[in-house]
Amino acid sequence: MKAELVKDVMTPGVVAVRPDASLVEAALLMRTQNIGDVVVAEGQDVIGVLTDRDITVRAVADGADPMTVSVQTVCTPDPVTVTPEDRVTTAVTLMREHAVRRLPVVENGLPVGIVSLGDVAEAEDPASALADISRADPDARGGA
Repeated sequence: MKAELVKDVMTPGVVAVRPDASLVEAALLMRTQNIGDVVVAEGQDVIGVLTDRDITVRAVADGADPMTVSVQTVCTPDPVTVTPEDRVTTAVTLMREHAVRRLPVVENGLPVGIVSLGDVAEAEDPASALADISRADPDARGGA
């Protein structure tokens, strides 16, 4: 049986950082939580999403000092969001339209989770390569 709703495939819970947090603070949080993204929140409002790739490509590669650059400077602002009751197909369509791999899940204005392309792959085809990669330990040292 295919998962129909976002709540059936999303990763519940949200790891969030303040907009004025440094990139180092965010990266340490990602490492500690074993995740590749954090929600940027001001109070309870989602104002952005920051990924490990954002830190690398938008800051470090440009020579920015991750100790002094704020999360808000580098994150993707005003992210597209979904609700737990949205259909998985809606989430996938939004990911395609906006070329993103993750969407914050918001309920009654509060972030309650994240749905990623990997979450969808695991639910739709647990034997797929993307599902396998999504389940892999991001700290594992590979040969590629």
